Amino acid sequence: MSAPLIATIEAGGTKMVAALTSGPADIRVRERIATTTPSETIEALISFFKGAAAEHGAPAALAIGTFGPADIDPASATYGHITSTPKPGWADIDFLGPIKEALGVPAIFETDVNAALFGEARWGAAAGLKNAAYFTIGTGIGGAVMIGGQLIHGMGHSEMGHMRISRHPEDSFAGSCSFHGDCLEGLASGSAIEARWGKPAEKLPADHLAWKIETDYLAQACLNLLTIAPPERIILGGGVMHQAHLFPMIRARLKEHLNGYLSHAPLKGNLSDFIVPPFLGDNAGLLGCVALAHTLTR
Repeated sequence: MSAPLIATIEAGGTKMVAALTSGPADIRVRERIATTTPSETIEALISFFKGAAAEHGAPAALAIGTFGPADIDPASATYGHITSTPKPGWADIDFLGPIKEALGVPAIFETDVNAALFGEARWGAAAGLKNAAYFTIGTGIGGAVMIGGQLIHGMGHSEMGHMRISRHPEDSFAGSCSFHGDCLEGLASGSAIEARWGKPAEKLPADHLAWKIETDYLAQACLNLLTIAPPERIILGGGVMHQAHLFPMIRARLKEHLNGYLSHAPLKGNLSDFIVPPFLGDNAGLLGCVALAHTLTR
């Protein structure tokens, strides 16, 4: 029996990636839609799915992996809403409701990084593991943790991008987070890199001081996670991590920060199997939405 088609949305503050797919080998159609006003963006998404369904068949479910903060508690009266986001015009917007109503199918609403980790656990770098974590380092920074095979939620979703870290001695940048200034996101996101150095990450040479500083901050984030809920593997995705030279640097810096503490087997050696890129690449979030929606259609 073939897997059902899922209407998926990987929702970012700059763009939405919408697709009709049943899994990694069956992405029927996808489209990039600019994140403009809520009404305009939601209307464009509904139009895309109706056109896709007419050509490829109706979806069995809808899954959205979204930027945040967002309400992902199905028991909440505002489930499916974007909440206190700094994205202009999007605060307190019902994102899920209008699309679910238009498609008339069961739906699930999660954070983009939780979806990415779920996808990697199903088909990618965390397959076969019970405990794993994912950081996405892009325009902002998000984090997700899976313990015992379950995504971890509290009274809301994780906001690991806003953890506090120690400032690097060679970094005088004030930080770019509009809420906290020099939190992890404010110091190590793609937006912070561009604000600090005047160029986006992909324009900086591999020997630039930016990467020494970035490596330290991301290694600290991994260390913090290890001391709270030790995963068997940490996946680092997002646009900043397209700089492949960062992986060995982060592994080496994490070893220095650990300083011999913690004796878990995955922390032996050079950490090449512990700090890894997403196997699904930039499709991790999209395919994670598919995996999440399949839990609704079993």
